Amino acid sequence: MIAPGILFFPVTPFDAAGRVAPEPLAAHVSSRVEDCGAVFAACGTGEFAALDAAEVGLVVRTAVAAAAGRRAVLGGAGGPLPHAIACAREIADAGGSGILLLPPYLTAGSPAGLGAYVRAVLDATDLPVILYHRATASYTPELLAELAADPRVIGIKDGVGDIALAQRLVLAAADRPDFLFFNGLLTAELTQAAYRAIGVGLYSSAVYAAAPEVALAFHAALERGDDAARTTLLREFFAPFVRLRDAVPGYAVALVKAGVGLGGIEVGGVRPPLVAPTPEHRDALAALLEHGRAVAAQVRHPDARA
Repeated sequence: MIAPGILFFPVTPFDAAGRVAPEPLAAHVSSRVEDCGAVFAACGTGEFAALDAAEVGLVVRTAVAAAAGRRAVLGGAGGPLPHAIACAREIADAGGSGILLLPPYLTAGSPAGLGAYVRAVLDATDLPVILYHRATASYTPELLAELAADPRVIGIKDGVGDIALAQRLVLAAADRPDFLFFNGLLTAELTQAAYRAIGVGLYSSAVYAAAPEVALAFHAALERGDDAARTTLLREFFAPFVRLRDAVPGYAVALVKAGVGLGGIEVGGVRPPLVAPTPEHRDALAALLEHGRAVAAQVRHPDARA
């Protein structure tokens, strides 16, 4: 279902009245779908936490139409259990290929409770589910082994960043050669070399949504083992991007959304409690994106530096 390549997490555009805007979303998805491994609509970068279930369905339906069968489109579900179930059903009705199950709302239960939460969402539709290991959804290796015995659970996304635990999770599902593991940390490019070493070959890239040229150059360098190109991109773009991202809480989404707008697709602002980048930060982002694209053009192929 998921092809090799970057996992694309599109932003969710809003119009001037703050409503989901399908037309720019379709343009956003169709402009990037060819070079990604799959589309994850209405997830973290797509402001899942700010969407109601019907809006999740609208976003996924729009992305499915824009992808036009070229890549699988998965949607986000999570939060309070009734909301997670409602989102899962909306994704199924919208023609989605699967569900990324985000954490429950606030309360962190026992492994048994988390397992029951997952099974309730699994039973709501016939769609396969990828688990999101983060915050209140803390999967132990034992729980993952139990859940991975169900063929409807097809993978896990790590948003915790504990490499030793991530390795144990990989080992826990070793009996499933088709099981998907991917790095879901913020700006995953900074940590993907480490994750790849423990058997996590896939990763999500928010940067791909805003600057696909830069994200693809990094992915190409990683795939061909070009450590010099990879390090150059980390030093010249990704590390400065993280510094800017960390300037204000919520910029992990707001900067990406601003970057999509700077690239020519008007996607509007973010919903509270997120805030738009300040004019100074927006200018800094524009300059960084321009620099990143120039660096990407230089390192995209080995002979570009000759």
